[in-house]
Amino acid sequence: MRKVRVFPVLLLLTSLPVSHLAAAVPDSPDSSAAAAPAAAPGGPAKESSEGRIPIGIGVKVSTLGIGGEVAIAVSHRSNVRVGFNAFSYGDTFDKDGVTYKGNLNLRSAQATYDIFLLKGLHISPGVLFYNGNQVSANASVPGGKSFTLSNTNYVSDPADPITGTGKLTVYKAAPMLLFGIGNLVPRSRHFSTSFEIGAAYQGPPRVTLNLSGSACDSSGLFCRSISSDPTIQSNIAAEQAKLNKSASPYKFYPVLSFGIGYKF
Repeated sequence: MRKVRVFPVLLLLTSLPVSHLAAAVPDSPDSSAAAAPAAAPGGPAKESSEGRIPIGIGVKVSTLGIGGEVAIAVSHRSNVRVGFNAFSYGDTFDKDGVTYKGNLNLRSAQATYDIFLLKGLHISPGVLFYNGNQVSANASVPGGKSFTLSNTNYVSDPADPITGTGKLTVYKAAPMLLFGIGNLVPRSRHFSTSFEIGAAYQGPPRVTLNLSGSACDSSGLFCRSISSDPTIQSNIAAEQAKLNKSASPYKFYPVLSFGIGYKF
């Protein structure tokens, strides 16, 4: 049997580079697991946080009333915002000798799409999808007091004085356009403030005037019922048209608001 010379083989192995030796050794079952990089701690949680849709809520005071709103970010430069407004106020005033005890009732709900041009500067087209804003009043003329309907003078009959109602209404829905500064869903903080100015097109206000009782001529002698006299009815219609003309500039309702909010 031939003798194996071990020494020359050992000498050859010791002369090889270490990298060649490592390549020649097969991987152990645990070597691939040890070589794999460890998962970054908190990775999935961070992805979940970034995927959450930011939501902001706020309160505001405006020419539409006092209200609240909610906004959702739909992109880095836009939000969808929905809000409501309400306010009531009463006052008494005289118009052409008729005393009106009026009530202003502001009730509306709105939706806007906020487009941010530069940081908090935005333009917001939208709509009052419910516009319940109106003015109502109880009308009266004490007996013996004079009043005017369409430039015609009358005297309220002491035995059947003039009473009635008046009402001013607008379109139940109104497109609107707002310009403002502020973001209800700020991208880098929680609290926010906003200021907006714009207008809503609510159509020409419509005034209805309903009167009852009896009216006398300027001498106070010849009296007739308002509901049955065609001349007085014609003058009431003319007075109503005059009131509609006076209210026509308010077809564009000015919107001015200030609000504060918090982002979740």
